[in-house]
Amino acid sequence: MKIRYELIIYWSEEDQAFIVEVPELAGCMADGETYQEAVQNSEIVIQEWIETAQKLGPPVPKPKGRLLFA
Repeated sequence: MKIRYELIIYWSEEDQAFIVEVPELAGCMADGETYQEAVQNSEIVIQEWIETAQKLGPPVPKPKGRLLFA
């Protein structure tokens, strides 16, 4: 599966880890000790989020790509 959702990645001093947020998928987040690990973990979490949504019924939003913030 190709991941096309926007990822927001940042370092958390509190957690001592890179955090990845997927704004288009409510509550979808991952972390990792390295940038690469955090992105890899986000791919797994995105797939799990989609599979869960498909089983429980909420629609899976189509990736919009780059989000615009006002």
